[in-house]
Amino acid sequence: SMNREEIKGLLPHREPMLLVDELELGQDGTAHGKYRVRGDEFFLQGHFPGNPVVPGVILCEILAQSTCVLLADTMDDSVTPYFSGLNNVKFKHPVKPGDTVETECEITRAKGVFYFASGKGFVDGKLCVSADFSFALVKKD
Repeated sequence: SMNREEIKGLLPHREPMLLVDELELGQDGTAHGKYRVRGDEFFLQGHFPGNPVVPGVILCEILAQSTCVLLADTMDDSVTPYFSGLNNVKFKHPVKPGDTVETECEITRAKGVFYFASGKGFVDGKLCVSADFSFALVKKD
């Protein structure tokens, strides 16, 4: 199990866009992450006043960041992971302040610098988001 500081050694994301608090690699090739929604995040300030809900795009980012740890052996300081596609995205239940999003993600295939993955996010065992997505490891200029 990795904590936030250890995750920073693997991912290029930093506050306020680091959206994984804990990560654990499953023996079956899956990544299991956790993010606690504190309530003071920038993306909740206007989404929605009086009824804060984590935006869907942020839930997708949480899934992607949880997945990138599976590429730790492939990534180094010379590359950045960029989203290249989102498919079959479904939002089932809203995620609110105080919730802990638990992710389960896996790489489904790779082709060159492109990696294809699927992920699910749960709160208290209830499915909140699912998606298939891809990203590319792009060399820095």
